[in-house]
Amino acid sequence: MRIHATRRTVLAGAAAATAVAAAPSVAQATSRNATTAPTAGRGPRVGILLYDGYSLLDPTGPAEILSRLPGATVTMIAERRGPVRTDTGDVAVLADRAIAEVDRLDVLLVPGAGNRGTIGAMENQALLDFIRRVDRHTQFTTSVCTGALVLAAAGLLTAGQRATTYWASAGYLESEFGVVYVPERWVRSGKLVTAAGVSAGLDMSLYLAAELAGDTVAQGIQLAVEYDPRPPFDAGDASQASPELKALALRLLEDSQV
Repeated sequence: MRIHATRRTVLAGAAAATAVAAAPSVAQATSRNATTAPTAGRGPRVGILLYDGYSLLDPTGPAEILSRLPGATVTMIAERRGPVRTDTGDVAVLADRAIAEVDRLDVLLVPGAGNRGTIGAMENQALLDFIRRVDRHTQFTTSVCTGALVLAAAGLLTAGQRATTYWASAGYLESEFGVVYVPERWVRSGKLVTAAGVSAGLDMSLYLAAELAGDTVAQGIQLAVEYDPRPPFDAGDASQASPELKALALRLLEDSQV
């Protein structure tokens, strides 16, 4: 007889021995879970804004993390419903809602992009109006990478505020908007939380998960997605990179974008 196993049963089976050893009685576990588990659909409402030319990991990395929050809903939003293509043009993510259909969110996330996408978003009054309108009711308004420039263009990041962004855009953020650039993976300024380039959105999202649901839940999500980065190179810190490596990094980005 052939046994068909789903991913859920495989994962559950692998953890069963440890869980049984550590668990109290079934009655105790059921009672405790009934009082602490949030009601489905009653968790944070997260909206991620897509626009033409965004960088793929900027929205999808945080979506992977934040969608695991108990009861959370994560919605991709764009100027119009439908597929929105990344900076390389190779991949599209589906926006389920148009900006005109959304007025209340607990968390708004604005991703970054290459030059074309970032400038386009900064000059798009419909997107900027949406960001300002939704920000009035959010618990957190956030950005990844050059999304910080879009928040600044919307008037949310202002002179004297601390923020981070993609390392190559730090000077522009400071000179054009007077924002104080902080070279950290994420920076919180009031309810605004900004992340550095691309992969830093994962770190910021775990911080948000802890703020929204507590450290233990955030740690559980980190383990659930097995986020334990150990890259083969120590080349991800711009402050330690040579001018030649920085030039190569920017050229690789530019050559890959459409």
